[in-house]
Amino acid sequence: MRAKKLDPARRVDRSPIEACDVFAYDLTRVRKLRESLQEIEGLTEGLAEVFAALGDATRAKIVFALTQHELCVCDLAALVGLSMQAVSYHLRLLRVLRLVKYRREGRRVFYSLDDEHVKTLVLQGIAHLQHP
Repeated sequence: MRAKKLDPARRVDRSPIEACDVFAYDLTRVRKLRESLQEIEGLTEGLAEVFAALGDATRAKIVFALTQHELCVCDLAALVGLSMQAVSYHLRLLRVLRLVKYRREGRRVFYSLDDEHVKTLVLQGIAHLQHP
């Protein structure tokens, strides 16, 4: 089944919600999954923060660009069409969430992805969106 494309101006899907006609759940499955959720309890908020950060189109562009190359703040500002100050703001948030890291070279600061997991996350997201 192909996902319905959302109207970019409204970002609201007006199709009917698919749900069960009756409320009946698998108690064994729910208990087992509840245990799994308890094991990662401290991580779910951080996971939500990571996806919220990537939910901003500018930050998504920055992170995608960093999947390709290490870039300085000036390069990123030119690429996304924002001031260096605005890009630095986005990079600060991405750095706090450990999505990017930086290194200094003289008077320039170069950013790269924090680790291979971030690259995999972004590229898998793109692959998902491109899948028919």
